[in-house]
Amino acid sequence: MASEKSRILIIGGTGYIGKYIVSASAKLGHPTFVLIRPTSAADPAKTAFLEGIAGGEINILHGDLNDHESLVRAIKQVDIVISTVGGFQLADQAKIIAAIKEAGSIKRFLPSEFGLDAERVSKLEPVASALAPKIEIRRAIRAEGIPYTVFSNNYFAGYVLPTLAQDSPPTDKLFIFGDGNTKGVFVDEEDVGTYTIKAADDPRTLNKIVYVRPPGCIYSHKELVSLWEKKTGKTLERIYLSDEEVLKKIQEAPVPFNIILGINYLVFVKGDTLSFEIDPSFGFEATELYPDVKYTTVDKYLSRIVSSLT
Repeated sequence: MASEKSRILIIGGTGYIGKYIVSASAKLGHPTFVLIRPTSAADPAKTAFLEGIAGGEINILHGDLNDHESLVRAIKQVDIVISTVGGFQLADQAKIIAAIKEAGSIKRFLPSEFGLDAERVSKLEPVASALAPKIEIRRAIRAEGIPYTVFSNNYFAGYVLPTLAQDSPPTDKLFIFGDGNTKGVFVDEEDVGTYTIKAADDPRTLNKIVYVRPPGCIYSHKELVSLWEKKTGKTLERIYLSDEEVLKKIQEAPVPFNIILGINYLVFVKGDTLSFEIDPSFGFEATELYPDVKYTTVDKYLSRIVSSLT
C-alpha cells in the first residue's frame, strides 16, 4: 500500500538531480512532496516535468529555504527529507537542519551530497572550497543528532559521458587527463534517483554513507574513448595532458569551469572515486545493497548518446 510507504519531501526537486529523485520517489510508490518557491511554482517550465511522472502521488508545497515557517510546515508532513539544492545553496542547508530540529519528527535526512565523498577526496582548489560546505553540513547534522544518510554516487554520467569530458562531443581529437589509465565511476542519473530513494529509509543505511560503484560503470578515460570509437566507427587523435598541464588549465579556467576541471582531475588522474575501501563501519555500496536494480551500464549509456548524435 502506498500509504505504508515513507512520506518523502524533496527540497530542490526542480533542479538537475532533484527531478530524477522526485521521479524515483513517485515510481517507487512513496507519497512524494516537492518544496517549490512560489515564483517557480508559477513557472510551467519548472514544474511541467511533474505531469509526466507515473507512480505515486506528488504534492507541491510552497516554501523557501529563507522562510523558516514554510520549511517547518512542509517537514511536519513527511517522514524523510531529501535535499538536492545546488552548489551555491549548500551552506543554506543549515536552515533545513534548524527546521528539522523544530519539527522533531523526521526519521531521516539526506543532505545534498551526491558526487564525490567530500571527506575522502584529495585536497585541490577550487574543488576543496566548493565541497567545504558539504563537510560543514555533515558535522552540523551529526552534532544535532539528526538521523541521516549521505549519498555519494561519484560522477553523474550526464556530466562527462556525452562529451568524454571535453567541451563538446569529440569528432576528430580529444584531451586525455594524465595517462588515461585511472578508473572512475560514472552513474546514470535515473539510477542515482532509484538508489537514493531505496537507501532513504533502509535501516542498514542509517547514519551511513551509501556509495554507488556499479561494476558496469567503472572505466578509465582511455577505455571510454575506445568504447566511443567502437560505437562511432571513428578513430580520435588522443592528446595527453600531464598533471602539470591539467593543473595549469584548472588555475586559468573561469568559474565554474575550474571546478569542473578540478573534479575531472580528481576522477581521471587521482582516482578519487575508487581510492578507498568501503568499510561497513561507515558505509555500504549501493549495488550490493540493492542487487535487484537493473542499472544502466556505461556501454548502454554511450550507445544512447552516440545514436542521438547520428
